[in-house]
Amino acid sequence: MPRFYFNIVSAAGTIADFEGTELATLEDARREAIRDTRALMSQAVLSGKDISARRVHICDEQGGILLIVPFTETIRPFD
Repeated sequence: MPRFYFNIVSAAGTIADFEGTELATLEDARREAIRDTRALMSQAVLSGKDISARRVHICDEQGGILLIVPFTETIRPFD
């Protein structure tokens, strides 16, 4: 099963995911990124912060970016 890495990127820099998560498909990784991003945004809103300009870079084991998930897109419904 492939391992995906979820790096959080903002104007201030990148928070790298050094552990990664094993998931079956890139679509599963996208769903995971959306769930995690929604949790981060919820915590930020409760703290009075706006982190909506951030994005998640879903990367493979070699560090290649497979997909970029903007935080702003995570407030839309998904399957």
